[in-house]
Amino acid sequence: MSDGVTSKTTALHDLSATELLAGYYAKQFSPSEVIDDVIAQAQRWEPQLNALYACDPDGARAAAKQSTERWQKGEPQGVLDGVPVTIKENVATKGVPIPLGVPITAPTPATVDAPPAARLREAGAILWTKTTMPDFGMLSSGLSSFHGVTRNPWDTTQNTGGSSSGAGAAGAAGYGPLHLGTDIGGSVRLPANWCGLFALKPSLGRVPIDPPYVGRCAGPMTRTVDDSALMMSVLSLPDARDGMNLPPNDFAWHDLATDLRGKTIGLVTDLGFGMKLDDEVRAVVLNATRSFEAQGATVREVSLDFTREMMDGLDAFWRARMWDDVSKLSEAQRAQVLPYIVRWAERGATLSGVEVVRGFNQTMAVRAMAAKLFAEIDYLISPVAPVVSFPAELPSPLDDPDIPFDHILYTVPWNMSENPAASINGGYSSKGFPIGVQIVGRRFDDLGVLRMAKAFEDVRGAQQPWPVPPR
Repeated sequence: MSDGVTSKTTALHDLSATELLAGYYAKQFSPSEVIDDVIAQAQRWEPQLNALYACDPDGARAAAKQSTERWQKGEPQGVLDGVPVTIKENVATKGVPIPLGVPITAPTPATVDAPPAARLREAGAILWTKTTMPDFGMLSSGLSSFHGVTRNPWDTTQNTGGSSSGAGAAGAAGYGPLHLGTDIGGSVRLPANWCGLFALKPSLGRVPIDPPYVGRCAGPMTRTVDDSALMMSVLSLPDARDGMNLPPNDFAWHDLATDLRGKTIGLVTDLGFGMKLDDEVRAVVLNATRSFEAQGATVREVSLDFTREMMDGLDAFWRARMWDDVSKLSEAQRAQVLPYIVRWAERGATLSGVEVVRGFNQTMAVRAMAAKLFAEIDYLISPVAPVVSFPAELPSPLDDPDIPFDHILYTVPWNMSENPAASINGGYSSKGFPIGVQIVGRRFDDLGVLRMAKAFEDVRGAQQPWPVPPR
């Protein structure tokens, strides 16, 4: 690849969004050719992966034809005209029902696009399919009572992570370059980690979303940092439907150059509780810190001060919130939800109002922790998840609804504190499975996190080839 000219050996479905756009400008190929190749790649993989929901090949081809005609006239609609995009199931797209991963939701088509989908469509992107998610988005797993099991292209016996499970699988398998997920405790970063992608969980409010909620963000999942920055230039545009929408910004999302000299980077590997960190994960994270030091940054170990009391408080609050929904279901409906989810939610029925408030108040404690930490450092490096992988059929690595979140301890604080956080592939296990590294920035420093990730990506070295579908 050089000067925007694609190698004849590189399939269209493997090209980045920036490469596709360069190819459109150069008239090397058309959006119609690209969408045909992307759909064909998905058809090869889907029997093994099960990453898609509400796939619309005919609609995609029609949209691609219109985009092709615009490019032929030299009149692209926007910065993403003709680029294929997948959208997580729970982000509304007009005309498509939103089952939320369960078979009990009324199949009512959405009447309008949610803000992220609307911005992508306005920019000319081809929203060609939705992607799977687990029940109510409350698992970091590819297991769903509605969609079934979504599997990881790197090893189909292993989990994608979640809750943006289908997006993770689609990105790794080459279902186009751009994928949109959501994240309330790690749900774009965890599947990016286990699927070898880059993902950004933006600062709360940076990407408008509807419905908005405490800690809930929408973010890009891509193979390259540049592609996520390109998506953010579109996703971050304002939308009045989100009452937590940040003021419009003038970020130069395309400008990812940075000088790390003088930057102080904190390093966290052990939290003192939760799942034990796998040695292979630790090695990848430590190796990443050396690349930042080589570029002039100062790296020092810090204490995160995220505690068991904080995690248990958030767990209690989320159980009560989930029980509010589950309690309204009939027995027949409840029987169709994953038993793991029901059992986890049932404890919410036994919590007092005071206990739930105490749980929610841990959000404030996490914010205080983050503010104190980032008064002393510019960025933080940590694992994304403590384990290299876990089986595809499990709802969580520990498979225990009484200890549901001991694998998200590195990711969940930054949803509560509102800091931007990214996952970038840092290396591979001895068996060739991807392992991510988390980069966290100060609140609102989304561009800085992207620049840190780009600095790492530039010196990371050759990546292993992306998985190919079985013949």
